[in-house]
Amino acid sequence: MFFFDSHAHYNDEKFDDDREEILDEIYCSGVTKIVNAGYSLNSSKYALEIAKKYDWMYTISGISPNDIPESEEKLNLELLELDKFIKIEIKSKKILAIGEIGLDYYWEKDEEKRELQRKAFIKQIEIANNYNLPIVIHTREAVMDTLTILKEHNVYQKGVFHCCPLNRELIKEALKMDYYISLAGPITFKNSKNAVEIISMIPMDKMLIETDSPYLSPEPNRGKRNDSRNVKYIAEKIANTKQMDLSQIARITYENACRIFKIKPLEKT
Repeated sequence: MFFFDSHAHYNDEKFDDDREEILDEIYCSGVTKIVNAGYSLNSSKYALEIAKKYDWMYTISGISPNDIPESEEKLNLELLELDKFIKIEIKSKKILAIGEIGLDYYWEKDEEKRELQRKAFIKQIEIANNYNLPIVIHTREAVMDTLTILKEHNVYQKGVFHCCPLNRELIKEALKMDYYISLAGPITFKNSKNAVEIISMIPMDKMLIETDSPYLSPEPNRGKRNDSRNVKYIAEKIANTKQMDLSQIARITYENACRIFKIKPLEKT
């Protein structure tokens, strides 16, 4: 039984002391595919650098809403550099999508800065379309604006709602638009009242699993540094809810991730 962690951040400084050791342990545990996610230009470059060391690791490149520069001029320059970086490195076959990108109004209350987030989101959709890549979406307390942008700007290869908020309307509309839904640690939290309902809403052919490491550790490891070995607890929650075997969840989500990211599995799942 193998697992595919569709979103993690091994470019994060929390792994600086033991990154190689942890990744070796993760692979031996049965997590045999990982997407190492960028969230800024520099983190995207570092995520790719790490991914190139492992034939079972891939990456996504983008500027998250929480990491965009403070002015439109600086944003445009960084997006230009991101585009140049992707143009060169897409030949490596390691960059699977543009992400994580999207909107986050939880931290940003200023309307001008929110507008800058929206501009960054739209421009990165255009980059994804230019390279025929899917997008990986971060949305937090910005559901309606996120959906509006996706409806008004065609995304050629669709993509994934990463660590998808447990919001009924978001799930319903995302599925209508043919997006995949990636579930993370919050579905295991004891105070997650609607997790079972949300899991039940998502058809298995549209479901991915992720850890978002080093953040959002699932139960029973909540509060500790997260890593990809914990993806099994997310799969177990889905298996219990869907009344399916854990091995089925592992296989189906693995195949789904390979399909959306257009990669071939190296082993039988």
